[in-house]
Parts: sequence; structure tokens; C-alpha cells
Amino acid sequence: MEIEKLQSAIEAILFTMGDSVEISKLAFAIGHDEETTKKLVRNMMERYEKEDRGIRIIELEDSFQLCTKKEMYEYLIRVAKQPKRYALTDVLLETLSIVAYKQPVTKLEIEKIRGVKSDHAVNKLVEYGLIEETGRLDAPGRPLLFGTTEEFLRRFSVQSLDDLPMLNPEQIEHFKEEAEDEAQLKLDI
Repeated sequence: MEIEKLQSAIEAILFTMGDSVEISKLAFAIGHDEETTKKLVRNMMERYEKEDRGIRIIELEDSFQLCTKKEMYEYLIRVAKQPKRYALTDVLLETLSIVAYKQPVTKLEIEKIRGVKSDHAVNKLVEYGLIEETGRLDAPGRPLLFGTTEEFLRRFSVQSLDDLPMLNPEQIEHFKEEAEDEAQLKLDI
């Protein structure tokens, strides 16, 4: 019976907070250690999935969040104003990929990789909540550093940055060759 009460408390916390809640805070709130708390939450995750509920719990690095299942979206828009859906253009996806894999990264480093100004792309990604300022580089001018957010993890359904796909060395070499060819073309013009 105590397990059900603890899980009810976790559910209430996650529902009320809306955003993700760190495992350490959940553990503190229910008076148990982090491992026990993780087991309780993961059991809840399995139960929600098994019972085909309209909500689910997602894990984001060392946090958990209660959210609506994607399959319920069509029902939600019938009663709520349709949420603003952001379109990620190729430019935004390219910029986001650079930030995700190179973070923390400055705008100058992004521009060096892309070969073009990236102010608009970076600003849009910040506006969409997918990247954020993470500090300043200890260099002249103290440029801003950017990294991905929890919203990035949610949107791309990854638990942590470690879950991002890795490029194999052959792909990396191919991309380098393409970039060098492109740079040579610009010089020839």
C-alpha cells in the first residue's frame, strides 16, 4: 500500500510542477533515496504504457516529467487552441545539430562551421526554446556560449545527449571532403 501512496505523491508532484523535476527533488519529497525513487517512477512509466493511458512520464537526463501522449494531440486541439508548431528549416536543423554536437559553442564557431552568418538561426532556436545561453567564453569579447535545452531533449525524444546518434568516421570524412570542395569552389569564383 505504501508504494501506491508514494507513486500517487510522485504523480501529484509531476502533474503540479508541469516541467521536469530532478530525481533528487522527487526523492527528497517522498523521503526515499534516488535509486528507489527512480524504480518507483519507472514502474509508473511501465504501468501508464501498459494501461494505454493518455499521459506518460518521460525521463530527461536526471529528471522526470509528466506529459500527454503524442497520440492524444488530435483530441487536445478539439478543445484547446491549436498550439503553435514551429517549422524547423534546413538552416535551423543544421545550426541545431552543430550546437547539439559541439556544445558549449559560440556563434562564431557555428558560423565557421556553416560558412555563413548564423544570427537569425541562433535567435530563432533560442526563441523556440531549443537552445539557450550557457555562459560566456573566457576569451576577448567574452562571447556567449550556447547549448541545448530540456525542450530539445523532449522534442527529439532523447533522454540525454549521450543518446544522440554518432556519425561513423567515414561519414565525417565525407562531410569534410564536401566542405573542402565547397570552400574551393568559393575561392575559384
